[in-house]
Amino acid sequence: MIEIERKFLVNSEAFKEVSVSAYRIVQGFLNTDPLRTVRVRIKDDAGFLTVKGKGNDLGTTRFEWETVIPVEDAESLMELAEPGVIEKVRYEVPVGEHLFEVDEFFGENRGLIVAEIELNSEDEPFKTPSWLGKEVTGINKYYNSQLSKQPFKTWKS
Repeated sequence: MIEIERKFLVNSEAFKEVSVSAYRIVQGFLNTDPLRTVRVRIKDDAGFLTVKGKGNDLGTTRFEWETVIPVEDAESLMELAEPGVIEKVRYEVPVGEHLFEVDEFFGENRGLIVAEIELNSEDEPFKTPSWLGKEVTGINKYYNSQLSKQPFKTWKS
C-alpha cells in the first residue's frame, strides 16, 4: 500500500479540545535503514508490525505495510528493538473532510508535538486549523525512526 502523508509542527494544545480520541503508543524499531524501517508498536492493548519504504523526494509518499499482532508478540519483539523507544499519546482530530493524527511525545522527546494528515493525492487540498504550525514533511529528524536515535531533547535549535 502507498501512503501519502504530510507532517506539521503544532503550535498550541488547542487540538485537544476538538480531539475525538486519544491513546497511548509505545514503539520500537527493529530496523531503521533509510530504505526500509521495521517498527513494532503497542497501541493501548493491541500490537502492530509495520514496514515502511523510503519516501519520495518530497517525503510525502512511501510504501507502508502493517499487520495486527498479539500484544504479547509485540512485547517480545520490543525486546529486540534498537535503542530508543518512542512514547507518545496520539490524538485523532477531525478537521473538515480529514482526520489529523496529533502525536504528543514523552520521554526523551517530551516537548515535541507533530500532526500528520493522510491524503489521497499529493496535491489534495485540506483545511489548516489554527493550531497547525510549520510543515516538516520530508525533514528526516521528525520521523519517529530518527527520533528514536536523536531524541528531541538533544536537538540544538
